[in-house]
Amino acid sequence: MKLIAIFNRDGGTFKTTDMEAYCARAEQAFRDGGHDIECRVVAGNEVVEAMERVADTPGIDGLIAGGGDGTISAAAGIAWRSGLTLGIVPAGTMNLFARSLKLPLDIWQALEVLAEGEVLAVDIASANGRSFVHQFSAGLHSRMIRYRNKMTYASRLGKMRASARAALGVMFNPPVFEVEFNAEGKRGVRKVSAISVSNNEFGGDSLMYAESVTGGHLGFYTADALTPIGVARLTFDILRGRMTDNEAVTAVTVTELELHFPRAHKDIRCVMDGELLPMDPDVSLKIHAGELKVLVRQPQQPGIQVQAQEGQADAPAAL
Repeated sequence: MKLIAIFNRDGGTFKTTDMEAYCARAEQAFRDGGHDIECRVVAGNEVVEAMERVADTPGIDGLIAGGGDGTISAAAGIAWRSGLTLGIVPAGTMNLFARSLKLPLDIWQALEVLAEGEVLAVDIASANGRSFVHQFSAGLHSRMIRYRNKMTYASRLGKMRASARAALGVMFNPPVFEVEFNAEGKRGVRKVSAISVSNNEFGGDSLMYAESVTGGHLGFYTADALTPIGVARLTFDILRGRMTDNEAVTAVTVTELELHFPRAHKDIRCVMDGELLPMDPDVSLKIHAGELKVLVRQPQQPGIQVQAQEGQADAPAAL
């Protein structure tokens, strides 16, 4: 394949990596795998534009994207819309989509796997037309991100500490809001503290990522209106990988979902793949089964366990 790699030099692991040496290794690995590749290292605020230029380049078969979850989410949307094959170098903190694809979390090992990998058609989801590969959420998670964004930190460890402080703040001040939903004809109204819609249902890991992204459905999770004690119990169940055992949590799978927030105001926020965004009062979510082409380990082996590098674990994602 003819490939172009875009590496976010401001993304996680890349901040402390000799990017000239890394690009040289990437070019060698992909040439050895029979590919033609060009590597480009760009600043974080230039990543999306650089990847869009790749999509507009005639004769390109695939995009290799290196960075954190935000970079990977943007790359997936671009690859999906343009029909390119996507290769992921997980250089962030959580690397949730890479975990779902069972890719190695070491950036050097990832090059070897991708260069020798095979193309797999996987699912991607959308909310009001905007794509996501991990989750859309509102409530506890968005409030936690909002609190964290008000803090200052300069490192991965600092981000983890800020996340922990933000989670504690949310625990003592949980949001409560009303949502109306239409889940493939099943309608309801519920007062909740959290909503999460995932690209396929979450597995049993405390980081809350899908164990497979080829199931062709969305995971739809709600948590009833919670007190601080209820948030603490939910957090404990998430940490032990038993979120759906919590009595406040309802979980179903669907292919399409309509949400309406009757008391939404201009300051309401949602989170999509880790990015805090304004949220419309009406949100339409869909799964696009098998529409994203990705490079994965060859051959695919069910049940491969992905081990995080020391220091790569973050606080568990909230609903």
